[in-house]
Amino acid sequence: MNEKFFDLKKEKQDRMINGALKVFAAGGYAHASTDEIVKEAGISKGLLFHYFISKLGLYVFIYDYSVRYIMLELSTGVDGGETDYFELILQIRQAQVKAMKNYPCMLLFLNRSQEENVGEALAETEDKRGVLAEEYERIMERADLTRFRKGADVKKVERVLSYTMDGILTQQMRTGAFRPDLYFEEIKEYLAMMKKFFYT
Repeated sequence: MNEKFFDLKKEKQDRMINGALKVFAAGGYAHASTDEIVKEAGISKGLLFHYFISKLGLYVFIYDYSVRYIMLELSTGVDGGETDYFELILQIRQAQVKAMKNYPCMLLFLNRSQEENVGEALAETEDKRGVLAEEYERIMERADLTRFRKGADVKKVERVLSYTMDGILTQQMRTGAFRPDLYFEEIKEYLAMMKKFFYT
């Protein structure tokens, strides 16, 4: 990419980033159209290619930017001394929500990228593919699991929570009613309910 991209006004940078996030999140790499991206961003195609050379260059930048941005929010938003399982999940989601206040489609994009199957897109982002998963795992390793009811399958609890929270996000984005603060309040309710059900 052309490093002069960062010389642009932040508002223009964010329009380009958000346009790309939205289109890549909706269709994945293969179905993302640069025509659609420039339309979303309100820029010319020439300008897009001036900074990113190609669709692949843009995808790689967006992927790297998203991983770095979420990692930064996690580093400041998750309490290093917290050990409550549900509180740690809440803090992870709060960090993601903070990122989505500036970049609404960032989490959807990262979720969609896990299903990416285009070889060139996978190859160019390979070095970053495990970074967030490893960080989430590192955070959750300190969770105190002794508070769970006897016989509770924590892995299945985690899967149910993930499906629920990602499902709420997808539904809200699809209906055009997504607001980060309301999304966070809703997942807080689900986490509180699950905590009451699974803790002794």
